[in-house]
This record gives sequence, structure tokens and C-alpha cells, in this order.
Amino acid sequence: MAAEPAAAAAASAAAAISAVMDWRSSPDARAAAFAYLESVKSGDVRALASTSFLLVRKDQTSEIRLHGFKMLQHLVRLRWEELSAAERNEFANLTINLISDVVGPHEVWALKSQTAALVAEVVRREGVDLWNTLLPSIVSLSNSGPIEAELVAMILRWLPEDITVHNEDLEGERRRSLLRGLTESLSQILPLLYSLLEKHFVAALSEHAKQQMDLAKQHAGTVTAVLNAVNAYAEWAPVTDLAKYGLIHGCGSLLSYSDFRLHACEFFKVICQRKRPVDVAVAEYDAAMCNIFQVLMNISQQFLTRSGMQPSSIDESEYEFASCVCETMVALGSSNMQCILADGARTFQFLQQMLEYYQHHKIALHFQSLLFWLVVLREPSKAKSVARVSGDNSAAGNSTFTGDLSTEKEKKGVSVFVTDEIYSTILDVSFKRMLKNSGSATSGLLELWSEELEGKSDFCNYRTKLLDLIKVIASQRSVIAAASVVQRINVVFGDINQATKSPQDLDAMEGAQLGLEAVVSAIFDGSVDCGKTDLETKSQLHKIFEGLLQQLLALKWTEPNLAVIHGHYLDALGPFLKHYPDAVASVVNKLFELLTSLPITFQDPSNNSRLARLHICSSFIRISRAADKALLPHMKNIADTMAYLQGEGRLLRGEHNHLCEAFLVMASSAGIQQQQEVLAWLLEPLNKMWTQVEWQTAYLSDPSSLTNMFADSQFMWSIYHTVTFFEKALKRSGTKKSSATPQAPTTTVPGYLHPMSSHLAWIVPPLLRLLRCIHALWSEPFAQSQTGEIKAAKNMTVAEQASLLGETGKLTKGQVAPADGLLDVQRDGESKENNIKNWLRGIRDSGYNVLGLAATLGEAFFRCIEGSSVTLALMENVQVMEFRHLRQLIHLVIIPFVKYCPADLWPVWLVNLLQPLFVHCQQALNYSWSSLLHEGRAKVPDSIGNLPGSELKVEVMEEKLLRDLTREVCSVLWALSSPGLNNGLPSLEQLGPSNRMDSVLKNLESFTSSSLTGFLMLHIGTALPALRISVEVFTWTDSEAVTKVIPFCGALIHLAVASNQAELRQFVAKDLFSSIIHGLSVESNSVMSAELVGLCREIYVYLSDRDPAPRQVLLSLPHIKQEDLLAFDDSLSKTASPKEQKQHMRSLLLLATGNKLRALAAQKTTNAITNVTSEQTATVFSF
Repeated sequence: MAAEPAAAAAASAAAAISAVMDWRSSPDARAAAFAYLESVKSGDVRALASTSFLLVRKDQTSEIRLHGFKMLQHLVRLRWEELSAAERNEFANLTINLISDVVGPHEVWALKSQTAALVAEVVRREGVDLWNTLLPSIVSLSNSGPIEAELVAMILRWLPEDITVHNEDLEGERRRSLLRGLTESLSQILPLLYSLLEKHFVAALSEHAKQQMDLAKQHAGTVTAVLNAVNAYAEWAPVTDLAKYGLIHGCGSLLSYSDFRLHACEFFKVICQRKRPVDVAVAEYDAAMCNIFQVLMNISQQFLTRSGMQPSSIDESEYEFASCVCETMVALGSSNMQCILADGARTFQFLQQMLEYYQHHKIALHFQSLLFWLVVLREPSKAKSVARVSGDNSAAGNSTFTGDLSTEKEKKGVSVFVTDEIYSTILDVSFKRMLKNSGSATSGLLELWSEELEGKSDFCNYRTKLLDLIKVIASQRSVIAAASVVQRINVVFGDINQATKSPQDLDAMEGAQLGLEAVVSAIFDGSVDCGKTDLETKSQLHKIFEGLLQQLLALKWTEPNLAVIHGHYLDALGPFLKHYPDAVASVVNKLFELLTSLPITFQDPSNNSRLARLHICSSFIRISRAADKALLPHMKNIADTMAYLQGEGRLLRGEHNHLCEAFLVMASSAGIQQQQEVLAWLLEPLNKMWTQVEWQTAYLSDPSSLTNMFADSQFMWSIYHTVTFFEKALKRSGTKKSSATPQAPTTTVPGYLHPMSSHLAWIVPPLLRLLRCIHALWSEPFAQSQTGEIKAAKNMTVAEQASLLGETGKLTKGQVAPADGLLDVQRDGESKENNIKNWLRGIRDSGYNVLGLAATLGEAFFRCIEGSSVTLALMENVQVMEFRHLRQLIHLVIIPFVKYCPADLWPVWLVNLLQPLFVHCQQALNYSWSSLLHEGRAKVPDSIGNLPGSELKVEVMEEKLLRDLTREVCSVLWALSSPGLNNGLPSLEQLGPSNRMDSVLKNLESFTSSSLTGFLMLHIGTALPALRISVEVFTWTDSEAVTKVIPFCGALIHLAVASNQAELRQFVAKDLFSSIIHGLSVESNSVMSAELVGLCREIYVYLSDRDPAPRQVLLSLPHIKQEDLLAFDDSLSKTASPKEQKQHMRSLLLLATGNKLRALAAQKTTNAITNVTSEQTATVFSF
């Protein structure tokens, strides 16, 4: 480019940068300027280079120069390969010459940082040869002064960026070459860094003493830059080298200086996370780590001593540093304890310091220590926390005795040093910290967890870790844990005769109950092998928990909140009752006593009493599950008591259902025959009512007759509780379910018949009629003829609104969800609208669940129910279903049907269900996404109802409804392509070469019995809308939906490759290929960009020889040339590695689209230089 045109282009770019940065620019002017700058970045690469170099000249403003550096970095990162070798060499020389432009004393720090980043980027791209050429001049420059030394440190800091930060572009030889080159230079780089650190630290002290503050700040800035550089090498350079060249000593010395201590501590934090490698001398590595232990323990002890004696003298900055030190020690102890285990005194001192951190009143320090104790105490027999030890013990030391002792202690791990006193202290602190700072809870001087500071959801994670630690200790020191938790319970109970308790007391009692549950479950529920526990320990445990149980049985609490807590304490002892069943009868009697002590009232707006009664009934379920067979002898007594209470009207239907569920849990421990007998007993009265023709004729003939039921609130809720019990019966009966996802419905054990199988024939038909009538309430003409109350009842509940908005605690009077089990009849003061609304939601929830759970029974369900009746009930009015209901139907019913339907029934069941579902969903989703993407608001059919607040909330809810349904529909496609339902589909590796002729391929029909995806493709009416969804989802901005549809796309590709079906092959080779590439232009898809590139690679590698479409699709991209595609084919032919082929595909797609695929570019820019625009030194230099 001639000089004048280049200058003109630079002037235009500078003007555009100024317009973008100027707040006075109009939005249109700013947008036009931004578009121009983007065109320069994507335009001719040589013009971009010349323009950018002119923009970084010293005669430009700082803002323009900064933008020029970013444009140069963009070129190096994304377009370097477009330059010839000579041009790259010239570019590198020009870049190195820029160093002299930014070493002035008044140069902006950000410009120095960006220059260093650019130099490092060029070196990484050009490789080791350029670095070897540059290194001598770099060393020479560092001797010129503090500013030059700071710039050198910045360059050294950014050089290993691609080693420490994953970068897909540097996988393979280039990354190894960079690592090799820098490793060979460590003998020069590390001494240089130590020399700069020492030299400028001493100079900073000296200038500060002379009151030469400007010079002192320059030297301090250099020290900080060197520390940042050192930290970049701490992650990968050999620990022995870091010790050898003095950097461990140097950084340790700086921990005492406030301006540098956080950066120095960061060095230790990084290095402490590393583990002893197998290819180094053990003695040298351990010596370096022992040195680090001592450095950190010394600085830690200084803080802990001051904190204990003068806590008021420690400010927040010191606490911040202490937190960093503690976190570093946690990393060190978790990964490298084996380095000091031979030194018992040092090990014990380290553990004592970590215990002091655990006891510290500051939550941040306590939490860091919690992570350490979890690691070192878990599985001590396996010494899990100890890093793997090299098999070569010859280097462990000259003394054989010392080496043997070290190895022996390493085998035993840390547990040999943990005393009973340490265990007791940890437990005591853990029980006290089970609370959060809710305004009412207090725990002495401890700083409790605050939701405002740490977050509401994080408290659950924190408390889970506390409970895990309690369980770990209980499994190792059961008697200590038992005694500690009982002691804590006695403290929080206080005066047991006190009728009411304060909110603080209730919080403390709930926390102690969680601790009791953790201890009891760890001791009696599997963590401890009770068969191997010695008799003395068993006797002690029995005495402790028997004493606690007698104390609980003697309590006379009748206030609802206390009764709930009382019940929870009793059910927490469930695992104890499993081993000591003599106490079961008294516990059962006490629970019934608690239940009957609470009045049944419908006038209580808060529902406290009824909610407490439900909690107590739930305690029966938990005890039944935990105590296993211990309750079997008491089943008749429980049944008689239930019958007596029900006969006297003292047991509500929801409570009865809970107790029946407990019966099912008890029966499950006695075997299938006992379950069948219990089910027959429990279901017999329901059978008589449920199968009556009269109520079905009166209420289920059509939707208008269903509305007549709404006038009979008691019968309406009786129906609800019947359906919910069917749901509970299906959940609780049968054999113990595996956590594994079912792969195919045919894996049922031969001869096994689920206890509920014989009941499905009378349960399901009325339920289908009921659901059909509910669905029809939204259809015409029934929707128009309804009363205002019914129309309003079809709106969302407050709970549903709050859920969509991510809010909690929004339920108000009259809006309690029926799933809470609180509604048996309409309560006083409750509107009929809310009564109907809650009933409709509850029936839909439980009814769908019954169908989905029944489907898991496999053939027992699918062969006893007419598929046509199911299709009619579920799909007749699918087109008028609201998105929230449709999502629920898919999640609870359709997906289980897909997973468990026998293959020979696919034509009868799945085709008829999926065709109307896919047709409607494809049309509805396409319309709603189009309105969201083009008009900014999702148009959904849901009746949100009255929502206090801004219109923005409604828009948020509408978009959430759209995204939720989209993801659920894609989940159906994911289920259709699951491996267990497509086991007849060969892998691409099995299919072999990609150039086979159609004549040797199978017909699509040959896959219909062994591949559900193949079966689906034969039914055009069902397949077409599914295929449309699979391509349209890539244009929608929902990465989670894309993640779910990827397996379906993969199955389609496999089918297209394995079969001779021309239409499917053409769809995959053209439509799907184009859509996936388009999906890579959506930035939110960057998370799964590797999977999407993998699909592109499969399509091209396996179909391009059989169909011209893949090549045509690539050649249609804006920046590709024919020779690019030929070079790509040549690259593919030279490797059979899928990983390398994916990398070639990725590079081609970026080239062909001019780096416009944002999903790939976004991933690439995450590896770019970051945090180089603000200086990190202290504003006031002080020691």
C-alpha cells in the first residue's frame, strides 16, 4: 500500500475510534464507526497491518493507540497465517521496534502492557527461533532502568500464556514446541526474574528511605510486574528450578510487605496446587515443599497470634491477606502433605494452625480450612489426600532409616496425627456454624454465613460440606461424634419445659437436628461397618443414643413449630432404630401422640397446625425408610391406629395418604408378596370409588360436566388425593430402583411382575378421561362458556409465577400449592378461583406423573392400556395447550413413553403420539422464536394472570416459558437417539471407508426394529417436523437446547451414512450441515462448539464422496476459494485422527467465514491476553 492511501486509511480509522469513544457521538454515528472498524479488521490483512501500525505511533492519542494495539493483536491471533513468511518476519521486527516507543517515564501503563502482550503474542506465533533471537536484547533492555525492566517482566509474563491457558489452536506440535523452547530458556529466564526482583525491591526500599517517592513507585511497579511474571511460570516450571534459582526464597521474603504480599502469596498458591511428579528426585522436590511449608507457617503464625491477642488491630486488608495465606495452605496440605509427614512436630504444628483457622470467627478463614479438613480426613486408610509417590525410593535420602520412616508415615497419612481433641473441636465448631445470619440466629462471637454477602444458594453448599465433614468424623470416631452431637442438642434445647421457643432457639434446634441426622446416618447407615465395631463401642453408642431417645420421648411440646422439630429429631434416629428395634414401638406411639396433640382447623390462615401434622406424617415415611425391617412387626398396630383416627374424623385425607405411603415403604423391605398384600389392602377402598360409573358419567362426560365437580369441593379434593396416592404407590412399590438411566425397555427380569401391574387396568382409564376433560377446558367452544371464576382459575398460580421469575417465598393466603397436601376441602376465606386453580395444577402434576411412572413398568403398562385412548386424552387438544402445560406433559409423560415403549408397539404408541406433538411444537416454537428474535418479545399462549410489577416481568416469564419448552422438545429428540434405543445403529468406525456405493448399504427399513431414530425416519408425518426442529434450533439462541439436540443430529448422520436413503442423506449433507455451520455463528453455542465442529467433520468425511452437497455448502461460504477446499481435502487425507480432522475442519470454517463464526471466535478470544489495561500496584507506596 502506498504511503498516502495508508495514511488516509489510518486517519479514517482514528476518526472512527474517536467517534466510538466520544460519549457525545450519536448512536447512529457510533454504530457506523464501529461497523467501519470491524470492516477494517475483516478486510485485507495487509491493509489491516499497515493501518494498525500507524495507529500505534506516538503522535496518536492514548485511546487510539490502545485500539491500534488491539487490532494488531486481533491480526496475530486470528489472521497470522494469511501473511507470507517474509511478511510475518517484517511484522515481528516492527513489533519489537515498538518497545522503544513505550519506555518513557510518562508513558501510559496500559500501553506498555499492550505492547508487551503484542510482543509475546508474536513470539508465541513465530516460535522458538524468534524467542532465541530476542532473548539477549530482552536481558540487555532489563538493565536500562525500572521502566524498561517492568516492560521486560510484562513480556516474560505473557510468553507462557498458551501453556497455562488452554488454546485449541495450539494443541499438538506447536504447543509442545513453545513449551520445549521456554523450558530450555528457564535457566536464563528464572535467574533474570530473581535478579530483577531483588534489584528493584532493594531499590524501592532505598528510594523510599530517601523520600524519592516517584522513583520508589517506579521500582515498586517493576517488582509487581516481576511477581506477575513469576506467577505465570509457577504453574508449570519445575518446582526444583523455582527453588534452585531463589524464587521461593524471594517471594517468601516479600510476604511481610503490604504492597507485594498478595502477589507473592499468589505465587505460593499456584505452586502449592501442584503434586509431586514421578520424574523428579523426591528429596529435592520435598525439600522445596518443606521450605514452602515453613515460609507459610511462619507468616500464618504471626497473623493467628495477633488475631488471638489483638483482633481489633487487624484491618480488612490484613484479613484479605490472611484468607489468601489460608487458601494457599489448604492447597499445600491437600496436595503435598506427604512432604512433611516424616517430621511429626512440623506436621502437628501445621494441623494446629489449620484448626485455628477452622475455629476463627471470620467465616472466610473458617470456610477455607473446612475444605482442607474435608480432604485430609476423608478415607484416611487410603491416604487419599497424599499425592502419588514415586516408585523410585533411592532418591529419598541417604539414610535408609529416614526413608523407611517417611514411607511408613506416608502410608498411614495424616490421620495418625489427628487427636481426639482435634476431632472434638472440629465437631463443636461445625455444630455451631450450622446456622446462617438470618437476623435471628446468633452463635456467640462467630461471624455466621450471610446470604447478603455470600449468596442464598451457596449456603446450602456450605452446609452440605459441614455435614460431610461431620459424617467423615462420625465414621472414624463414632463415640466422640455421638457424644458431641448430644451435648450440642442439650445446649440448644435449654429448658425443655418451656412451652414456646424464640426464633433464635428454633434455628439452633434445626441446625442441631441436621447434625444429629448426619452423625446417626454415618454410624448406623453404611459408613461404619457395625459388624466389625467392637462390643465396648457398640455399648457406648447404644447408651448415648438410648439416653437421647428417652429424653425425646419425655418431651411434651405441643406448639406446631416445636412439634415439627420434635418429629424431625425422632426420624433422625431412624438408622439407630434399624439396629436397636426394641425402641420402635415407643417412637411410633410418640409420633401418633404428637399428631393427635395438634388440632385440625380450617380457620387458621397460616396453616401452621395442619402443616405440622403433615410433617409428622412425613416422619413416619422417613423412619420407615431408615429403619428398614424394624417396623414390620408394628404394621398392624399402625394400621389399627390409622383406622381408629380416621373413624373419629381425626385424620385428614392427605395425612392418611402420607401414612399409607409409609406402609408402602415398610412393605418394600419385606418383599414383593408383602407389597402386593399391602397394595391390595390400601387400594381396595379406592378401587370401589374410582371405578364407579356414576361419578365418571356425572363429571367426565365432557368438559362442561367437569365444571360441575367444582361445586363439590370435598369430592373434588377426594379425587385429587386418590390420584396422588396412585402416584405414591407407583413410586414406592417394586424392587429398589437403580440410579442408572434405563437404556431399553426390554431389560426387565424375566418372570418379574411389578406389584402395581395388576392395578393399572382400573387406575389408568378414568385418569385418562379426567385429563382429557381438563385439557379440553382450554378448547373451544368450552372455553367461552365458562364462568369468570373458572377462566381466572386457568391462569398461573402465584407459585408458578415466582418459579419463572426465580423468586421464592411468594405464596400468600389462598395460593398454597396442592402438592403441599394442605387442601382437603375449600378453606374458610379462600376464593373458589384459587381452590379450582390449585386443584387443576395438582391433578395435572400427579396425573402426568402416574402415567410416566406407569410407563416405567414397560410391557405391563403398554399392553394393558389402549394406545388410542392415551393419544386421544393427551393429543386431542394439544394445539390449545399452554407452553407450561405442554412442557410438563413432555417431561413427565412423553419422554418416559419414548424410553420404555416396547419396540413392537412403536407404531401403535409413538407414531400416534409424536406426530401431533411434533407438528404443533414445530409451528408454535418457530412462531414464538421468530417474534422474540425479530420483535424482542416471545409470543406465548400462556395465561399469566395478574402480575404486580412492571411489564418487564411478563416479558421475562414469556421468554422463560419459550426456552423451557424448547429444551423439553429437544429432550424428546435426545431420548429418541439414546444409545439403548438405537443399539442396531453401527458406529461410523464400524462403517469403514466413506466412499462405499449405495448398492452395498442397507435399506432404512432394516433399522426400524433396532433403531428408534431409524423407525421415526420411515414415518414422514412424524419425521418432517422433527427434522425441521433439529435444523431450526441452531437459529434460536438457546445453547442448552442445542446441547440436547446434538445426539439426535449425530444419530441422523449415522443413519445417513449407514443407509441408502437418498432423501435423508440429502437432508443431512445439505440442510443439517448448513444449519450446524449457522449455529456456530451464534456466540452462545461456544460451549459446545467442539461437538458442532465434530458433526461437521462427520458429515464431510463420510458423505462428501457420495453427495456433492457438503462441498457445495462449504463453497457457498463468503471467504473460501476452491484451492482452500482442495488443501483441506489434502490435509484430511494425511491423517486418520478424528481430533486432527476436527481441528482442520475448525480452521477451514473460520477461514471460509472470515472469522465470523462467533461460537468459535468466542472460544478463541477467551484465550486472549486479559487484564492488561489497569495497573495493579498500590496507589500509595508504603511498607
